[in-house]
Amino acid sequence: MTERYRVVLSEVERTHLQVLTSKGKTATSQVINALILLNCDQSAPAGPCRSSREIAQMLDIGERKIERVKKRCVEEGVEAALVRKRPEREYARKIDGELEARLIAMSCSQLPEGHARWTLRLLAERSVELSYVESLSHETVHRVLKEANSSLGARLAG
Repeated sequence: MTERYRVVLSEVERTHLQVLTSKGKTATSQVINALILLNCDQSAPAGPCRSSREIAQMLDIGERKIERVKKRCVEEGVEAALVRKRPEREYARKIDGELEARLIAMSCSQLPEGHARWTLRLLAERSVELSYVESLSHETVHRVLKEANSSLGARLAG
């Protein structure tokens, strides 16, 4: 893999990254990204920088991650390269408070004929049948019920 992005750190940036890697309270992902930047620094006084392949083997990570960190450093700066990038796409929530309440009520209601218990898929299918929502995944039902259960438990405990 050819080296596409050249990371050149200032003395201040290099010192900041070295401090990050030596602290015990820094997130692991930030430490790894700092180590990547320190090892591919073109201006390092310790000599020539390592290749992405060498860094990948040393840190036991993929070369693509190294390229992504280097790219973010070159294009957006050192601080941007240290933190995880937020997804650009936003997902619209299908479930509002009303549908959440209906799902919870349905899961506590009488079982449909021929079923021994409510399943996530059955709850999702029934929500669509009753025109509560156009489509609904069983995983979404799972997430809603799990969140509702934890918030109900917190209310009861408090």
